[in-house]
Amino acid sequence: MTIRDNHAPLVPDDVVWAVDGGTAGHGSSLLVLPHAGGNAHNYAQWRELLSDDVRLLIGQYPGRGARFSEPLPRDIGELAEPVLRCLPDDTDDLVILGHSMGSLVAFEIARALTGQGRPPRALIASSCRPPFLPNPSPVHAEMLTDEELVAAIEARGGTDHTILNEPELREIILPSIRADFAIDDRYRSPDDTARLHCQVLAIGGVDDPIVPAEALVRWSEVTDGPTSTEFLPGGHFYFQQQPHAFIAIVQALIDGAPALHE
Repeated sequence: MTIRDNHAPLVPDDVVWAVDGGTAGHGSSLLVLPHAGGNAHNYAQWRELLSDDVRLLIGQYPGRGARFSEPLPRDIGELAEPVLRCLPDDTDDLVILGHSMGSLVAFEIARALTGQGRPPRALIASSCRPPFLPNPSPVHAEMLTDEELVAAIEARGGTDHTILNEPELREIILPSIRADFAIDDRYRSPDDTARLHCQVLAIGGVDDPIVPAEALVRWSEVTDGPTSTEFLPGGHFYFQQQPHAFIAIVQALIDGAPALHE
C-alpha cells in the first residue's frame, strides 16, 4: 500500500464510524470495510445483530457521506490509509472484515497494522479474491456508459434499484462507483511475499458469479495463522438474504469459537 501523507484534514468520526452496542464498555472491535461503491450506511444495521459488547467500526471512503467533497480515490492506499489513521486508540482486540473490494482494503489495513507491530486478531474476507490474484470479473467501468455501468451494478446485486433509477441520485453515486471499480479491477498486492500472522476466515456465496470458490479458498495463502472457509447460499451479496446466519459466523469468530471448517 502506498501511503500518501497529503496532510488533508480528516475528521475521524467521518472516516471511521463507531457504533456502540449500548454497554458501558466494549470487548472486541469489528472494523468493516464496504464494497466498491459502498457506503458506511449499508452496514450500520449489523449493529442490531452483534452482541452488545462488540464495538462496530465502519470505514467510510472518500467521495460519499460526510466525505463527499473529498477527491475520489485513485488507489487502494487512498481507501485504506485514512481509515488506518482514524482508528480509535483502544482497538487492541480487533477483527477486520471486508466485503468484496472491501476485503482488499481490509487486507492492506491488516498488513499495515502487522508492520506496526499491532496485528489484528483476525481478518474476515467476504466475496473477494485474495490480493495476489487478478480480478476474475473486472468491470472496466471507464469504458462503460452510465446505463451500461448501472446494468453491471444491478447484475452484481447489493444496490437499491430505486436509487439507480433516480437520475439525481445516480449522478451523485456513479462517480464513486466508477472510481472504486477501477481500483478493484487493477489491484494486485505489490508484495506477493507479504504475509499476515493472524487468523483468516473467507466467506462467500455458493452461487457467486463474481468470485469462484477456487479463488476464495486461496485466502489461506496470505497468513501464517489458522485459516478457514465458509460458504452460505446465495450470490455476491449472499448475506443480505440471511443476515442472521452470516453474523452468527462472524460473532463466533469474535467470541473465539472454532471455525466450522478448519
